[in-house]
Amino acid sequence: MTAAVAPESRFVEVDGLRIHYQETGSGQPLVMLHGTGPGASGWSNFRLTVPAFAGDRRVIVPDLPRYGRSSKIAIQGPRLTLLSGIIVKFLDAIGVERADFIGNSMGGQIAMKLAIDHPERVRRLVAIGSPPVRASSMGPSPAEGIRMIEGYYKGSGPSLDKMRAIIQALVYDQRFATDEVIQARYQDSIDPEVLAANAGPLWEREHLEGQLERLAAPVMLIWGQDDRFAQLDIALRMIRELPNARLLVFSRCGHWAQVEHAAEFNRAVRTFLEVDLAG
Repeated sequence: MTAAVAPESRFVEVDGLRIHYQETGSGQPLVMLHGTGPGASGWSNFRLTVPAFAGDRRVIVPDLPRYGRSSKIAIQGPRLTLLSGIIVKFLDAIGVERADFIGNSMGGQIAMKLAIDHPERVRRLVAIGSPPVRASSMGPSPAEGIRMIEGYYKGSGPSLDKMRAIIQALVYDQRFATDEVIQARYQDSIDPEVLAANAGPLWEREHLEGQLERLAAPVMLIWGQDDRFAQLDIALRMIRELPNARLLVFSRCGHWAQVEHAAEFNRAVRTFLEVDLAG
């Protein structure tokens, strides 16, 4: 697998925060929002996705506050409301009125909240393993992988072994849990500013129960059958509640469908996004 070259870094100030993002291509804007595991960033989540769309899209990949090269802040209050509001202001700052979104895990939840509160800003939305509602009695809550993330900075603190366990849990095919990925995520997770931001209490978990029926934009849910961070039954519940949604499930796949099944993922997402592109 040939490593893609990361687009040039850019920065913009939003509400006193320095937001790092990478941008490439031109055309209909496509914003990719990463998940919130330790050491996550936009490029680390979407390095295999960006090249598939950069030829005819304006692809925008921000680092969420507290992650990557963006400002490291201790996020307080309901996280989806806070982070979706920051993304709206980020779009204003870079001149994007309406965009398509791809969100992985928490990134998909942020995009859903944004689409509910600001429907005029979202044309279509792809959410990968993104559980904005509580799990049913079919599985533990929070899920195994979420408990691992929540415990990463607790107790004895971050370690390479903890990071290895998280990355191995993220994928079904362990060939994707490479030492290179584990080391890179670990080093990013122990940046002194990151450690300071994670020294306080965890941010307030926020769910979207009772709100999904207000999400009018077409939604494509993508799930791994073997996801240890978000149970598949959550996706089935979301399909019932969302007004305009479809679900794609990959077998032998964990939380990173965009990595484990990159080629098929990119084809399916392109097909979904190109329907009524002028609309």
